[in-house]
Amino acid sequence: MTRRRVLLLSLLLPAGLLLGLRLVPATPLLSGTSFSRAVADRHGRLLRLTLSQDEKFRVFTRLADVAPVAIEATLLHEDRHFYVHPGVDPLRLVKAAAATWLRRGRRQGGSTITMQVARMLLHLDTRTVHGKLVQIGAALWMELCHSKQEILEAYLNLAPYGGNVEGIGAASELLFDVAPDRLGLNQALTLALLPQSPSARVVPGHGPRFAPGLAIARSRLLARFRAAHPDAPGDQELAALDTPAAGKPLPFLAPHFVDELLSRASGASGLRTTIDLDLQRVVERTVRRYVDARPGLDLDGVAVLLVDSRDMSVEAAVGSPDYFDSEHAGQVNALAAKRSPGSTLKPFIYALALDQGLIHPESLLKDSPVDFAGFDPENFDQTFVGPISAREALIRSRNVPALRLAAQLRRPGLYGFLREAQVRLPRDESYYGLGLVLGSAEVSPEELAQLYAMLASGGRIRPLRRLVDDPRPRGEELLSPEACWMTLDMLAGNPPPGQGFRAEWTLADRAIPWKTGTSNGFRDAWAAGVLGDQVLVVWVGHPDGHGDPALVGREIAGPLFFALADALKGEGLGFGQGLARPRSLVKVPVCALSGGLPTAACPLRRYAWFWPGVSPVRPCEVHRKVRVDALTGRRVCGAHRGETRVEVDEFWPSDLLRIFALAGLPRRLPPPPEPGCSLDALAATGDPPEIVSPVRGVTYAARLTGDEAIVPLTATADADVQRISWFLGGRLLGESDPREPFLWPAAAGDYVVRAVDDHGRSASRSLTVGLE
Repeated sequence: MTRRRVLLLSLLLPAGLLLGLRLVPATPLLSGTSFSRAVADRHGRLLRLTLSQDEKFRVFTRLADVAPVAIEATLLHEDRHFYVHPGVDPLRLVKAAAATWLRRGRRQGGSTITMQVARMLLHLDTRTVHGKLVQIGAALWMELCHSKQEILEAYLNLAPYGGNVEGIGAASELLFDVAPDRLGLNQALTLALLPQSPSARVVPGHGPRFAPGLAIARSRLLARFRAAHPDAPGDQELAALDTPAAGKPLPFLAPHFVDELLSRASGASGLRTTIDLDLQRVVERTVRRYVDARPGLDLDGVAVLLVDSRDMSVEAAVGSPDYFDSEHAGQVNALAAKRSPGSTLKPFIYALALDQGLIHPESLLKDSPVDFAGFDPENFDQTFVGPISAREALIRSRNVPALRLAAQLRRPGLYGFLREAQVRLPRDESYYGLGLVLGSAEVSPEELAQLYAMLASGGRIRPLRRLVDDPRPRGEELLSPEACWMTLDMLAGNPPPGQGFRAEWTLADRAIPWKTGTSNGFRDAWAAGVLGDQVLVVWVGHPDGHGDPALVGREIAGPLFFALADALKGEGLGFGQGLARPRSLVKVPVCALSGGLPTAACPLRRYAWFWPGVSPVRPCEVHRKVRVDALTGRRVCGAHRGETRVEVDEFWPSDLLRIFALAGLPRRLPPPPEPGCSLDALAATGDPPEIVSPVRGVTYAARLTGDEAIVPLTATADADVQRISWFLGGRLLGESDPREPFLWPAAAGDYVVRAVDDHGRSASRSLTVGLE
């Protein structure tokens, strides 16, 4: 075969080879290239860079995302006539061939950018004549099939920058810690020089560095750049502007958050997250300091989530104190783990009650013994405080008032509300019962953050956003803005750990609405709250879920919550305006003791937030004016011949009077009525009995005596009641003191018992007695 034929075949071979590789306009140049997955914060700062399938750090970067100065410097050094030639620069090839083969001097490159792309895509050996000819043919074909922009973009994504770093996207992040669209002149000139001889100009090792000779080459390239840009800085000025900073460690930030994101967003090469790296560093640093300062507590499980309630973006996320602590399962992401929430769900019971008009913030609730179908709840301190306002009951996290409220809620109730709020509850409502109020279900820190963000944003439930491009749904309104604002206002009275519940406390002149929770068995300690526009959730526990007496929400999670709040405020980060008070809310006077609308009998008043048309309109039922015989001190009614006086007495139900007595604070009972008072006159005022036992839904079969079961009959009564009479149909079973049960020996069967106080007021309840 003659030399002419060999030359002709060498020129035709690249075209056939490219056709075989399907390098046609319909197929992008980089379609077969594997890229790293780059995860960045909301400002473009790199959080993590993974390796590509061929073990390279190679980040896909659009041409539009490269700084113009970097493009210009690259073209100036690699291919000044890129936009003019057809893929090959004949004059440059001749000069390179003469220098290399004729004068036998230092090898010179004659390849255009298009030819270099062809060599890298086709993995050509261009040191031979045959390889060079194939490269030339491929470049010519490539120019016919693709635009200059596509070819230049391919080059900037494939060019080597030392070691296993390829592409300007990875190089700018790893060598200079900047996004490619923010490269400065010095950095652009440096990156333009590296692909020509990356092994000679980048010294490998733990944290690569630039070879000394690079500065000389950069000075020469700068001189050429200044020919086109006379205003560009000189060598000394340039060095002062942005000295190269190669050798920075590869970032590995927000590890649990990034792990979860990479597992969800499969296939995406570039992920711009909602994480704010400044906030993330503050949170991580604060958690580390908090854990290190308490070595005796063995805090191996800590999770923190910071969310912007305005758009639901996750701004900072910590899944464990130390990601690399394999001994304590440091890589387990506690943010997604389902845990018992303790009392952190109580605010939503009060919000629902406010929405349904059951209470206003100063309504009087009862913290006294109660039985819910055999469930006898207690408070955390195993005591009862008697009458308590809704505000104080929520702040002090009293179990019994919250359970009484939950039992009164209309549909959907707490269970239905949580389901509508996208909390994944695997069992039906009957399984949880009222125990849901005390944390019998399990929620994750992420779900709890969504719930508190609903309060902070006026009642709409929305999913968390992790990527800046994630949609921003309006969400479904599950609570009114009025109920949300009043709930937050109530929680804002909760003082920080170490202060009494009545202390007034603000952070930077602003109260923080927050709540703690402690799970049964001391397995989980929680603190969640609202910092203006941000929601902060803290969980402390152990990855394996074992109990620990130290895991009390207020004592272990609360201090960390406020340490984080202090740190964020100290750095000038976060907070914001928060939820504005709805104009529909007004302040009205209420009785200072009962929280009811004040009557003429109420001695003291205070103000409460009120939602007209929704909040309950009930007058004070505790303070009552009574007419008393001046001589006997007995209560009179109707016409009376002797001298009388009017006094104000407190009428408390018998169960609260019992609590007052146990606390050493007995209340003076209202005066008994004189014999002449009719039952009708007495029944017209005051409250009827409230049957406590028999308990609804309970079948009595215990404590058998012969063929009978002993059923305790108990009812609370108004303060002026001295006896409760118990009836079965028209038959009197017996009488009892309102503070003591009447023990009824009942045979098997279904019954309806009736309690009648000595003023003629009554209540009834059905029960079933079954014998074993």
